[in-house]
Amino acid sequence: MFEIGNSLREARLRQELEFSEIEQRTKIRGKYLRALEEEQFDLLPGQTYVKGFLRSYSEYLGLDGQLYVDEFNSRYVTGEEEPPINPRRSENLGRRGGGAESRGIVLALAGIAAVTALVIAAWRAAPPSEDPAIPNLGSNTTDGKAKPKQKAPSVTLVASGGPGNTWLEIHRNSIAGRTIYRGTLEAGQTRTFTGPRLWVYARAPGNLQVKINGRARPTLPGRGAPRAFLITPQNFKAVRLAA
Repeated sequence: MFEIGNSLREARLRQELEFSEIEQRTKIRGKYLRALEEEQFDLLPGQTYVKGFLRSYSEYLGLDGQLYVDEFNSRYVTGEEEPPINPRRSENLGRRGGGAESRGIVLALAGIAAVTALVIAAWRAAPPSEDPAIPNLGSNTTDGKAKPKQKAPSVTLVASGGPGNTWLEIHRNSIAGRTIYRGTLEAGQTRTFTGPRLWVYARAPGNLQVKINGRARPTLPGRGAPRAFLITPQNFKAVRLAA
């Protein structure tokens, strides 16, 4: 057992991320992200939303989304949510028994009862009407037409060895994300890396020349001392290394 909220908050602060940036990337409103970190799950629309938001938020931070969903299930879910049951459409068949109860009715009412019986018979013979289709919240269609997916912004990093060699370590999304490169980039060598965000560690940043989304930067900030950087489509900043 672990604390869901504190674990998410520590991962976010460790990467120096703001709610506004995460909201833009995950499409989860900032007040819901804050509610997840404070474990105020009752502020979210329902358990299905809590599980989906938990998975998306934790995986964006480079964590195991299924682990957080399982922990939520074990601590907060006591039963499956069931959709409301639509009440059956009542059948007004009281007219059929009216003739039996009133033996003294006039002959004219008998004719009305016969017409009513014919209407009921025709109604029963007709095929049942289909219930209106329930929209699939997870589908990617609108009015039956395919809705084009919006391509998420990404980072393209072109790294070239400068006056000397430098040792690089690059992770996708964050320091906890998948490692996509680890090794020495020699002078004159060039490598290209892409991803939604890139976490870069360089032991000799002054020996490295980079282009970020086609824009050249002469050198990374800092010479000599190892540095770490977080590169997003909107920003490029140095991050603190753990002591």
